[in-house]
Amino acid sequence: MKRLVILSIFILLLTPCAYAFDRKGFSPTAPFSVISTFSADSPKQNQVAIDLGFELTNDPDIKRINLNISYGLTNNVEIIANLPYNLSYHNSLNGNGPEDINLGFKHRIIDETTYLPAFAYMLYVSGDFGNEEFSTEGGIGGGFIVTKKVGPVKAHGNIIYFRPEKQGLKETWNMNFGSELKVSYNSSILFEIIGRKAIDKNKIDLVEWRLGYRVKVTDFSYTTVSTGFDIKNRTPDIRFMFGISVVLPGEKNKIKRIVEYVE
Repeated sequence: MKRLVILSIFILLLTPCAYAFDRKGFSPTAPFSVISTFSADSPKQNQVAIDLGFELTNDPDIKRINLNISYGLTNNVEIIANLPYNLSYHNSLNGNGPEDINLGFKHRIIDETTYLPAFAYMLYVSGDFGNEEFSTEGGIGGGFIVTKKVGPVKAHGNIIYFRPEKQGLKETWNMNFGSELKVSYNSSILFEIIGRKAIDKNKIDLVEWRLGYRVKVTDFSYTTVSTGFDIKNRTPDIRFMFGISVVLPGEKNKIKRIVEYVE
């Protein structure tokens, strides 16, 4: 079994490149995520998380913004909506326009315990809203999420599936592995490895590792900066991401006062 896993990883890394447009697709809302890896954590009931991100990639050259909104329907159920918009493609302002709009939900069915990880699933639909060059003409998808905290490190794993409606496109999937290392009371170092099957061919078109840093600026706002690098000559070869997110209403830290009486 161990040899089979090693062989599978080796084949994954050596698969020939299959270049397609780098669609953003369905994405998580910070800070309830690593970078692109979903966490089983969600906003609390009646909380709203708004995440605005900017993304710049090289080869292909894409400048993109992405708006994510999440709402805590309950403490365990999160509704997620996101719309990516490409400002330019191949450095041409004429190659701009929205991608498909995505709407879905995430349900944490098992809470984390001392020994067991948290487990969640998600389902989503994609609507034909985008520029024809960027659109999949809609589709449906879903995935599974596992989260476990060990000391100062919180680890996450995702398997995400998507079936597009556009003729000529194929079913695709993502495998995401991410971790958050708490380095202070308000900041974390983020790390991810992302693998993705191409949407136009039965080959792997993206294997990328990402490194980031997130700071909690106020009781309700966060800033995230991250960079992605390809593995084995995939595309895009480098990616820069910057995001600002807010969670409303914010949670204020409660300060306990201890008073000692001396007689």
